[in-house]
Amino acid sequence: MNSIVINIGNSNIRFGLFDDDNCDISWVINTKPYRTTDELYAQMLMLYQSYKIEPLDIKKIIIGSVVPQLTKVVSAAIKKIHNIAPIIVDRTTISDVVAQSKQMGTDIYANLVAAHQMYPNRKKIVLDFGTALTASCVDEQGETLGVIIAPGIVTSLNSLIAQTAQLPEIELKKPKTVLGLDTVSCMQSGMVYGFLGMVEGFIDRINEEVQDDCFVIATGGVSHVYKPLTDKIHIADRLHTLKGLYFLGMSMNE
Repeated sequence: MNSIVINIGNSNIRFGLFDDDNCDISWVINTKPYRTTDELYAQMLMLYQSYKIEPLDIKKIIIGSVVPQLTKVVSAAIKKIHNIAPIIVDRTTISDVVAQSKQMGTDIYANLVAAHQMYPNRKKIVLDFGTALTASCVDEQGETLGVIIAPGIVTSLNSLIAQTAQLPEIELKKPKTVLGLDTVSCMQSGMVYGFLGMVEGFIDRINEEVQDDCFVIATGGVSHVYKPLTDKIHIADRLHTLKGLYFLGMSMNE
């Protein structure tokens, strides 16, 4: 059965086309500026045409969102295209993961659900390199052990550029050397190795607190930059959150 899963985040809206449990195609649009239902309707139809997606072939739409004002707009566009109501999932959606907190975001909950479903019988840490950098941990039984929330890498970089007169926009990538001699490489080193040290510190401290060597999954926009730089991250999966939303949406039929 073909399904489309939509993850509405603060920076991006990611779409995934699922054929049963496999995500065959994924695409991203910017969250801001916020769009009207008609604008989203037109943009989504254009993307469907680009990826040769036939709306009548889609049997289920699953939406997870951390931007409440966009949830209704996206849902309305979906109804206009598919003539079906989307399934909205959040931390209250029943799964094998115990959220533990009424304040847990849908994205963090979905990350834990995907980790628990895909990597059973061990403790897991999910690092989400999004608008915020989050580290969440779940045990073998699906109990949430806790979450860390820090400023996101791109969020911090944009703030640094905006608040300084002479620092330019840069590409976030590994510099040739740790010590830079020009502004761009100096900034790249600070952003890449500074946050890498933070991430490795999170992993070490969580492992110490839960008294285990957790399996670590990285997801989110810039996770591909950090995965090759450390052996503390075991796998990078840019579709990890979408998979969690998919599992949550499918569980509502059971």
